[in-house]
Amino acid sequence: MTSGQEPAGDVRLGRVGKGLRILVAVAGIGLLVNGSVRATDDAWPFGPMSQYAMSVPDDASITYTRISAQTDAGTTVDVPLNIEGAGVARAEIEARTGEIVKDPSLLQQVADGWAEKHPDEPKYVKLALIRDTTQLVNGRVAGPPTPEVLATWEVRR
Repeated sequence: MTSGQEPAGDVRLGRVGKGLRILVAVAGIGLLVNGSVRATDDAWPFGPMSQYAMSVPDDASITYTRISAQTDAGTTVDVPLNIEGAGVARAEIEARTGEIVKDPSLLQQVADGWAEKHPDEPKYVKLALIRDTTQLVNGRVAGPPTPEVLATWEVRR
């Protein structure tokens, strides 16, 4: 290496590279500020994701919605509420809880999704939409969750 040369393998970032990085950073910050000012999750990931942005009071009830299934193998399992599991996300079930309570036949789609995605696994024969409620006292869990069956459905084949 002679005087004034860079060591082999080291590359300096030029003006264009630096400018491009600054432009990308400013654009990202601008998008984030825009989403934050509008205070909406519609712009995610360039805005607040409010479902993770709040704290739970020390004396509160926390609810968790799930679907339990009885299978043709005689077992009871919690349905994996994701695209890979039953083809439906937990958020969709939670958003449609009221509709499902009024019309439990909507649970048929969960059984159909499971059967389609997992043809070699036991089939669901009965589904139950359950809301588990966990009580907090002074910020600590005060006993096991209390389950409430909101709807049941006998699966049609």
